[in-house]
Amino acid sequence: MKFRYAMVCSSNQNRSMEAHYLLKRQGFDVSSYGTGAHVKLPGPSLREPNVYDFGTPYKQMFDDLRRKDPELYKRNGILPMLKRNLGVKVAPQRWQDNALDGSFDIVFTFEEKVFDMVVEDLNSREQPLMKSVLVINLEVKDNHEEAAVGARLTLDLCQEIEAVESWEESIDDIIASFEKQHRRKLLYSISFY
Repeated sequence: MKFRYAMVCSSNQNRSMEAHYLLKRQGFDVSSYGTGAHVKLPGPSLREPNVYDFGTPYKQMFDDLRRKDPELYKRNGILPMLKRNLGVKVAPQRWQDNALDGSFDIVFTFEEKVFDMVVEDLNSREQPLMKSVLVINLEVKDNHEEAAVGARLTLDLCQEIEAVESWEESIDDIIASFEKQHRRKLLYSISFY
């Protein structure tokens, strides 16, 4: 694989991790992040989410929720999701704190507000390398089924991008073809490192 990828959602739990898991299995150089202030997972009610700091290990979250209500968190898919996550990496990471991870060639987001935050963050950083980075938003609902569909679509798009000599020259055609084939609208922007 020629390019380095980042998958970004709000909490680095569901959409970004499903895509990270799938792309990693396919041999891609991939990382994942969240843009929120904290990691939020569903709780017993909408007004009672489980809130963790970025950097809290997935294993610790898993143990905490299993202790609180194993039936609820198994039924709503949170425990299986956390189990998948801890097979991919140790803990959720925050996009805004990732400068030491180096530059990426392509960044995928799965929600427009996350796309806006990533583009704004990239544009606010110093850009000494003047190395281009493509940021693509594929809108994906934050549930387990849609995350799986979104991950497969992301993989398809990554394979299309990998197949060309230079994404800079081909991206408009790749996006147009993807949108036509999958009937999904993509947002994309080019920023720099």
